[in-house]
Amino acid sequence: MSVPPHLTQSDLTVGRSDGRSPGILYGTAWKKLQTTALVAKAIDLGFRGIDTACQPKHYDEAAVGAGVAVCIDAGVVTRNDLYLQTKFTPLSGQDPSRIPYDPGAPVADQVAQSFRVSLQNLRTTYLDCLVLHSPLADARQTDDAWQAMETIVDASGSKHIGISNCYSAGYLQTLYRRARVKPAVVQNRFYAQTNYDREIRVFCRQHGITYQSFWTLTANAQILSHDTTVSLASKYARTPAQILFRYLTHVGVVPLTGTTSELHMRQDLQIFDFNLTEREQASFGALL
Repeated sequence: MSVPPHLTQSDLTVGRSDGRSPGILYGTAWKKLQTTALVAKAIDLGFRGIDTACQPKHYDEAAVGAGVAVCIDAGVVTRNDLYLQTKFTPLSGQDPSRIPYDPGAPVADQVAQSFRVSLQNLRTTYLDCLVLHSPLADARQTDDAWQAMETIVDASGSKHIGISNCYSAGYLQTLYRRARVKPAVVQNRFYAQTNYDREIRVFCRQHGITYQSFWTLTANAQILSHDTTVSLASKYARTPAQILFRYLTHVGVVPLTGTTSELHMRQDLQIFDFNLTEREQASFGALL
């Protein structure tokens, strides 16, 4: 396995003017009443990438914006220091009682309405990335949603667009081929049931797409407890989670962490303080 050139901690944790994501993101799903405080704490500790969604069912996007505002108002960061990524969530993923756009509108209008709500919630004039939360059941509607996102990029409303919950390499290849504005991000659940998206990750590397992993720790207890991981954790005086996250960054994957623990936040940011050797990366990579 080829190993990408080593990136410094600065490259990976500080917002970048091109809108590309830092090397680790703080995920904000399921935080509920803790959202504002946790986002503010994550940024204060050093996270510069925040992932959310315009989906009240699982996210409090306005509370994310409040946490960001706390840090900007305190002078901890400026807006340009941050990578803010949110999602347009199709109707199938929304709570029917709290849909943040007109459910009767055409899909393109739903995307535009959701985008405007996100800007208001996040207290920003632009996004670094707008992600389609999942393909729609109807291919034509998915095309309409993607084209609406392309229009947002055209108007400088978002620097990049991407897709989540896309587990078919063939579908991703078709989307990439047909898209006028190419996907910059693929964000998927990272687990054995999909063979860790090996084919998709190869395609992403070949086409300069950032692959983001979620459910990275929750779904991989067997990796965290494996002798290889435990041995590396002992050698580097790190936790198994740090070993997994560090390996992923070495091979170009951007992990999301949704921890509510300040200790774990600090540990997650410390993954850039050490390097696995190429031999160790190959050994660990065999687990995935």
